Amino acid sequence: MDFNVKKLASDAGVFFTRAVQFTEEKLGQAEKTELDPHLENLIARADCTKNWTEKILRQTEVLLQPNPIDHTGARIEEFIYDKLEKKLPSRTTNAELLGQYMLDAANDFGSGTPYGSTLITVGEYQKRLGTAEREFLQTSATTFLAPLRNFLEGDWRTISKERRILENRRLDLDICKARLKKAKQAEAKAAAAPDFQETRPRNYVLSASASALLSEEVDKAEHELRVAQTEFDRQAEVTRLLLEGISSTHLNHQRCLQDFAEAQATYYAQCHHFMHELQRELNRCANAVGTPQQSAACPNPVSAAFPSGPPSPGTRKAKVLYDYDAHDSSELSLLADELITVYTVPGMDPDWLVGERGNEKGKVPVTYLELLS
Repeated sequence: MDFNVKKLASDAGVFFTRAVQFTEEKLGQAEKTELDPHLENLIARADCTKNWTEKILRQTEVLLQPNPIDHTGARIEEFIYDKLEKKLPSRTTNAELLGQYMLDAANDFGSGTPYGSTLITVGEYQKRLGTAEREFLQTSATTFLAPLRNFLEGDWRTISKERRILENRRLDLDICKARLKKAKQAEAKAAAAPDFQETRPRNYVLSASASALLSEEVDKAEHELRVAQTEFDRQAEVTRLLLEGISSTHLNHQRCLQDFAEAQATYYAQCHHFMHELQRELNRCANAVGTPQQSAACPNPVSAAFPSGPPSPGTRKAKVLYDYDAHDSSELSLLADELITVYTVPGMDPDWLVGERGNEKGKVPVTYLELLS
């Protein structure tokens, strides 16, 4: 216990002395040992690397996780799983969730209805987009974000620790320089004082003793200075080697940037491909009612099921009450007051009929018609 108290008092004394030296340097009341220009440049380069790495990391996280609340929760979850040394489970993306909602809605509306079938088509592609996004996030986290975090949480902490030690060694060195300077000044002042050896022999003895003590103080201060200089030089070399490793960090981050850009290119290419396929799927039958070429390329499902020919049994005439725009290629657009032929087919929704107008055929809503005898 006594040893710990002494050590604590010693550490407190060293801390106080360093604090005084640092304050006097800031106030211009004490000299400061300047670091080697090369080392100063390395320190400035390291600080720049650290600052920009933090900014790039934060903004990349915002880019990949734009919702601050979700992002915070995700980072906490990552931290917990990292501490438990478990693999973080894949999270469902918003696009995947939207796609699943669309598929669930299609089941309620009926997958055979125009709206339901469109929901299924769009929902499936949304899930594909979400899967591509999840893969992109996982790749980016592994190849780009992780190396940046590893630098800030690993290499940079080591560099910061060694730099703090170097700063303490420099303060100790300057303290020793100041002590030696004061000891030499006191010794010189004593040597220049009047010698009373002729009139007062006793004072001469005392003066010689004081001179010896001052000389010992100078020797002690010189020894402490040599030790402090050695420790400072050793720590400066350690710090220099660590700081020069920043070049390797830049090379590593450069490769990570290339991997990140490649992951982005792959992701956006997948998105473009999926959206192009989705548009083609949705537009494949959108213009079926038009030119013969369009009809041949994307036949009307109702026309395919009921080819043109003599009216089917059970057909009747109907007057259109209101204009109606077909929602997809299976329906027939209507104009108010026109007459069309309509009939039903087994298993068809009772709210719909098959309507014919010349060579055009498609489903029509019953509520838009006045059936004629």
